[in-house]
This record gives sequence, C-alpha cells and structure tokens, in this order.
Amino acid sequence: MKSSVTHVSVLLQEVINGLDVQARETVLDATLGGGGHAQLLLQRVGASGTVIAIDADNAALIRSREHLEHTAKHYGATLFLEQSNFRYIHEVLKKIGITEVHKVLFDLGLSSQEIEESGRGFSFKRNEPLLMTFSNELRADELTAQEIVNTWDEENIAIIIKSYGEERYARRIARAIIEVRQHKTIETTFDLVEIIINATPHSYHHMKIHPATRTFQALRMTVNDEVGALKDGLLHAFEALVPDGRIAVISFHSIEDRIVKHFFKQLIVDGKAGQITKKPIIPTVEEIEENPRSRSAKLRIISKTVQ
Repeated sequence: MKSSVTHVSVLLQEVINGLDVQARETVLDATLGGGGHAQLLLQRVGASGTVIAIDADNAALIRSREHLEHTAKHYGATLFLEQSNFRYIHEVLKKIGITEVHKVLFDLGLSSQEIEESGRGFSFKRNEPLLMTFSNELRADELTAQEIVNTWDEENIAIIIKSYGEERYARRIARAIIEVRQHKTIETTFDLVEIIINATPHSYHHMKIHPATRTFQALRMTVNDEVGALKDGLLHAFEALVPDGRIAVISFHSIEDRIVKHFFKQLIVDGKAGQITKKPIIPTVEEIEENPRSRSAKLRIISKTVQ
C-alpha cells in the first residue's frame, strides 16, 4: 500500500553542497528515512560511486527501495540498503566489505511516514499502542514506552521527561502517570495524552506546541537510547572516514545539537577535524513555509584532518 504521507527532506541542497559530494565517492546515509537525501547522493556519486543507506526501521527500506534502486541503476551507482541502528555503522560496513567512506550524513529527524504511519505510537495525534520502538519487529526483551509508564518509579519517569523532553511540568506529569496506572494499565497514546492534559495547566494547552510533545520526545529518546546511539554512531562514522572526508549532522532539538556540537568541538581541539560550518546552517524562511517541520533543524559539518 502506497503511503499517503509525503516526506520532505530537510536542508537537502545545503547537505549535498556542504558535504561536497564528488563522483565515484563512497557515501554513508546513516538515517535513510524517506530517502530524499540518498536519492540525490546517488546522482552525485554516479558511476563507480557507492551509497550505503541504513535505517533501524525496515519499513523505511521497503518504502525507498524501488525508487532508489532505479536511481542507482540510472546513474550507474552501487547501492546498499541495510537495516540497522546507526550505532552499529562499523558492523554494517564490515558486513558489506567496505572499510572507508568519504562522506557521512546523519539526519536525526523522524520521517513523516515514521511519525504518522508507524503504528508504534510516535504521534500523539493517533491512537496507537504505546511502543515507540524504531524497529518494527518487537523483541521480547525490548524496552517500550508502555513499559516505562507502567513499571518505572515516579522519580525516574520525571527525570527522563525533564532531561530528554525539557518539560517544565515533568514532575506533575510523572505523578499523574503513577496515579492513573494504579487503576488501569496505560496502553495507548491517547491514554497518555489524556494524562498529560489533565496534569498540566489549561494555559499550557494553547502554546505553539502540543502539551504532549515534550513527554513523547522524552519517552522515544529513552526507549531507543538515542543519546547513547548518537554518541556511538558519530564515533564509528568518524573512525571510518577517510582523511579530508566530511560528516554532516542535521539535529532537531537542543539535546542532540549539544551532543553533536561537543563531539565536533573536541575533535577540532584535538586537531583531528576541521570546521566546515562555523555556525549551524538553518532552513530558509521559504523552506520553513513549505515544510514547517524543518523549523528547528540545525546542520553542522566537519572534515577529518589529514594526519
């Protein structure tokens, strides 16, 4: 069934130009998503070039496979599509027999399809099971958002909502979750949204973002260990990078951006990398008007120093 949601790649030209992708290079797209970046990367590397695209969600690979394979064939490029979390970049490269890459892209935003059509509870606008796992094949031992809200203690729930969601009413929301689960299991997104609405002031319900946004973000980041995965992924990507190679990262909230900023800064201080973007590149007014989800995007790029 064809998706009814159209995904729009953020900062598309800025990424391609900033990475300075050349013909015959090997490029790793660590977050395939809707496939927009990967498609343009295939065009740029052309014949004898290679694009490796990975995603934790197999549905993303299925959605993009046909048009990416067509693009690769048309331009004579080699395409690898691999299901994996980007924290395992080194394992993916080993599996396909590639030891070095020229360019790496991380787009840390969820694709529109993943938000709207995953069926795993990423969106507070749809009533779905409260899972929030990137993988669509749930393992028996895999942490879910449902497990967090129904079994974790109040203190730890409040900590993650405050730390990862930067939610001012974290303690009130955590307390309300504990109170509700004493009477019933919190199973769906709408169950949680109702709790958040009831736990927060009426004035909070008329802000620019939905009152559940920050809590949902915090749960998703916890379920998928996004902070740990990002740190691992950046490290392994840099290790695989050739001298003069570049890494570009698009982040969408301050926690991710701080991790990227500090990782890049340390590499620069150590003399291992050079700064390509002195300040993060942000979307133009025109792009934000066309794609409101791009409004918080920040693009940072570094190059690996020749030792």
